[in-house]
Order: sequence, then structure tokens, then C-alpha cells
Amino acid sequence: MKTPAYIVVEGVIGAGKTTLATMLADYLEGKPIKEEVEENPFLARFYRDQEAFRFQTQIYFLLSRFRQQGSLTEPDLFSQYVVSDYLFAKDRIFACLNLDDDELALYDRVHTALEEQIPGPDLVIYLQASTDRLMGRIAKRDREFERSIDRDYIQKLNEAYNYFFFHYDAAPLLVVNTDDIDFVANELHFKDLVKEIRKGASGTRYYVPSAEGMRRGGGRAKPDGSGDNPKGEATP
Repeated sequence: MKTPAYIVVEGVIGAGKTTLATMLADYLEGKPIKEEVEENPFLARFYRDQEAFRFQTQIYFLLSRFRQQGSLTEPDLFSQYVVSDYLFAKDRIFACLNLDDDELALYDRVHTALEEQIPGPDLVIYLQASTDRLMGRIAKRDREFERSIDRDYIQKLNEAYNYFFFHYDAAPLLVVNTDDIDFVANELHFKDLVKEIRKGASGTRYYVPSAEGMRRGGGRAKPDGSGDNPKGEATP
């Protein structure tokens, strides 16, 4: 089967999407596209006062994501594969959760005009995780602008993501529950996922790691299939 050329890894804050997207891009020797989260000048203030900074934060992200995703229409002579750590369409999950009706109406006009110009992925990998697991990972990585995120917001976001991807059919979807999976520390988990990806993309599928992978740990996978001992734990 042919490996999808344009892969998107998605999930709630703390799901591990950037880590996995980076690993897949390295493994496939592809081009990574990473969301420029920390460059949003409104984000830290949004987490402290959502009502005051929600619209500025959302519009900044929308335009930033459009600029990045728009580059996919340009041919890349050096990369056969592209792996992104976000789906452009997911921007509306946050908009629906954070904006009031008037703000959302204006946002939708801009979003609709931009989305028509964005190429769709060949495969979306949705990383699920429990809210407790997400909060633990957020606390562990201790990013300054995330320190004021509360559990209730992550719970609502988690529910919104699950609803969105339960109804998602714009591209083939691979759902992965990451509560007991560590693609960095367990090489077999990562290799199993790569095999699943290479089966081809159609409909909605659910990744289940092999029994051997659940029993054994391992080093981080390399493109040639070898591994080395990880120097640290996963950074979602």
C-alpha cells in the first residue's frame, strides 16, 4: 500500500501531536509543518482572561494557519511527504467554543473564504486522551503560557474534539487513544503505527498496538528500523 503523502496529526492540547508529527516527518524524511502556537501574542492573556482576548487570539491563529497551510500549494522538490501537527478545519472547534454569536458570525465569513484555498490531507491521525492525562502532560511540560489553563476548559475542549472527529469525513481518519501509548519511549508502538499508516487510507479506523508492543519498551524508531535509547520522556 502507498503511504499517504500529506498526513495531519491532531489532538487536544497535550495529546502529543507535535511529538508524533515530528517523528513521522523524520521517519518518512518528509517536510514537517508545526503550528506556531507560541508566536501568538494574545495567547497567554487569553488563558488568563478568555472573554477579553478570545477574538484576537482566534483570528491570529486563523490567519497564521492559513499562511502556513497555503504554502502546501507550492511544489516541494525535496520532500515526497508532508506531516502537519494540525488540521486547518479544526480552527473552528476553538471558535465555536470560545466566541460569542456575533464574533462567530464574523469569524465564519473569514474562515469560509480562506478554507476554500487550503489543500486537504490524505490522512488525519486523531490522538485521543483522557482529560486527566492531558492535564498531567500540560503540567509536566510546564510551558509558561499554559500555566493558567484550567481543567474545565480542557474538558470542554476534549468533548468538542471528540464530537468534531466523530462526525469528520472530509478525509480518511485514524483514531489513536494515547492514554497508555508512548511513541517515544516504546519503539514498537511507533513501528505498529507506521504499519497501520502504510496499509492505506480509507474511512475511519482505530489503531490498537500489538500485544508485544504493550509488554515491551524500546528506543526511538529510526527510518532504517533501528532504535536508540531515548534520553527523556515524551514531550506532547
